[in-house]
Amino acid sequence: MSDWSRRAFMGASLAIPATAARAAQVSPSDRVRIGMIGCGGISVADSNAFLAHPECDIAAICDVDDAMIAKTQQRLQKLGRRQPDAVKDFRRIIERKDIDVCLICTPDHWHALPAIAAFEAGKDAYVEKPLAVTVNESRAVRDAARRYNRIAQMGTHWRSGPHYAEAVEMVRSGKLGKVRQVRCFAYLDWIGDIGNPPDGTPPAGVDYDMWLGPAPKRPFNPNRFHFNFRWFWDYAGGLMTDWGVHLINIALWAMGPEWPKSVMSSGGKYQLKDNSETPDTQITVYDFPSYTLIWEHQVQCGLGPDRREHAVIWTGSDATLILDQQGWELIAEPKKRSSVVEMRRRSPAGENVRAAHARNFLDCVKSRQAPVENLDVGHHVSSVAMLGNVALRSKARIEWDAEASRVV
Repeated sequence: MSDWSRRAFMGASLAIPATAARAAQVSPSDRVRIGMIGCGGISVADSNAFLAHPECDIAAICDVDDAMIAKTQQRLQKLGRRQPDAVKDFRRIIERKDIDVCLICTPDHWHALPAIAAFEAGKDAYVEKPLAVTVNESRAVRDAARRYNRIAQMGTHWRSGPHYAEAVEMVRSGKLGKVRQVRCFAYLDWIGDIGNPPDGTPPAGVDYDMWLGPAPKRPFNPNRFHFNFRWFWDYAGGLMTDWGVHLINIALWAMGPEWPKSVMSSGGKYQLKDNSETPDTQITVYDFPSYTLIWEHQVQCGLGPDRREHAVIWTGSDATLILDQQGWELIAEPKKRSSVVEMRRRSPAGENVRAAHARNFLDCVKSRQAPVENLDVGHHVSSVAMLGNVALRSKARIEWDAEASRVV
């Protein structure tokens, strides 16, 4: 494979046999046969979420790295699961007639093409977040799901969490009064300096050309591979589209499907001295028609505001609501304490939100109803986060025309 431009690969990747389009129906035994594309870290959590449901079976797995395939096969064997077939080219997964669902757990730059190919082949798909690396690619994934009438869920699993839903309903109910500002932040001390290793040779058993895929051709560097790919612009969008998509997702769930009118962003690498590219510190301000949304992140910083690692904070005229993974808290504004009941709710220990998200998707595969994080929602959330990076990298306040889906 010598030419890995996006255009050339799009033509090649979608050359799936026409017979595959008839393969998407759930089997009569009610089993859901999954083809997992990508065997990296997130695939462990996602596959476990699906295997928590008895009708699921991982029939085939795919990765460009033989070592990742072997680790996945060993893990599934320890779980008492049958050995799945293994391939290194995702198209061999999609062309199979016995696969009902594609579980796409690749790096971000490999989300769009397998998803579109799966939809074209008549398969449903669970796609990790964000949907793609650009707004245009994200829109293409959403449009393909619509065009082929496929069921698709983006892997922002908090959308299936009960305490998140409670917080969203509280905002929508008017308990906070007029909400004029929403703030999302992630202060993550576990993200460290990854060093400056030299370029080198890809590990044995890795199809590096296939790993690069639609991204620009570059020498192999261990920091641009596996987990750390997310800190390089060729493959992802840093914390803005990693943790940002999770938190912004909840903020937009509560505030509605509006698009921002304009976006400003500032940040850079002020702490880390490694060869990563995305900012370790960033603040993004979105001007929505009826409120302001702020995103901020820092790395190697223990706790953010209110001694939390991350949170979404809705500030209203009557009360403020603070939400994180542990629960939510409603705090009355001083002048409203006589009329607003302050409340607190902790998320139950052991609550498996990721498995609940998979359950919602599986139920919708069978009912053909839209999942909670369908791709209309997923495209909206992913694109809002991506626009933050567009503003950062362009060093400009960008104006967004939502109807034309373009920066003006």
